[in-house]
Amino acid sequence: MPQISAPTLNARQQELLSYVQRDGFMTVEHLANRFQITPQTIRRDINLLAELNLLQRYHGGVGLPSSAENIAYGARQGLYSEEKRRIAALVAEHIPDQATLFINLGTTNEEVAKALSRRRNLRIITNNLNVAAIMSGYPGCEVIITGGVVRARDLGITGEETIDFIRRFKVDFGIIGISSIEADGTLRDFDYREVRVSEAIIEHSRTVFLVADHSKFWRPALVRLGDIAKINALFTDQPVPEAMQQVFQEAQVDVFVAAKPESE
Repeated sequence: MPQISAPTLNARQQELLSYVQRDGFMTVEHLANRFQITPQTIRRDINLLAELNLLQRYHGGVGLPSSAENIAYGARQGLYSEEKRRIAALVAEHIPDQATLFINLGTTNEEVAKALSRRRNLRIITNNLNVAAIMSGYPGCEVIITGGVVRARDLGITGEETIDFIRRFKVDFGIIGISSIEADGTLRDFDYREVRVSEAIIEHSRTVFLVADHSKFWRPALVRLGDIAKINALFTDQPVPEAMQQVFQEAQVDVFVAAKPESE
């Protein structure tokens, strides 16, 4: 699949995306009224979001994309980039010097790798070659790359060798990304190989941090990773939706919100 260059979505387009992800199918007329713009402008926004596989066009409206295929890596890099940086900075505050970590795949995890530049003497085990390249020059840090098959689309490593390698270790923190958090707390992703690696990371981490921006709530994805109770803390950029708050409370998952600074 060809890579899509990182898009620049304006505030309205990002809000439109979140709105449809939250509420499902919407008509063009409803969206035009919601945003107080013309149907022609809404259609242009929908066309852009559909080209990026963020939404699916339907006759007269728009809905959620297929649960079988993720957004292209190049497109994901440009989505919610500021939110991902805030999440990453907050995660870095919770990682001490001399910690041992797993870091798996995902563009938010790559921002976490950048945010950890001020930490010293970390030992990182990763199946993400982008993370390895980012962190390999940090003072006193040791980066260990798992075995396995490299995916050309995002330089992620998966496979049985990856899982076997991870199972040799027990680390202080496992930092994982996810594609979907459903209303009942189910975690989902698109690639079963990637999910199996995440399962191994969860099993072999003393503390598990999930990093996910607000667009991951209610998003459809094919493969079940497990229940939200498998993680210790969620780092995100907006409060957990009200409909999900009880699920998080019952699972005793700490939620850390990297809110936008009031000056912005």
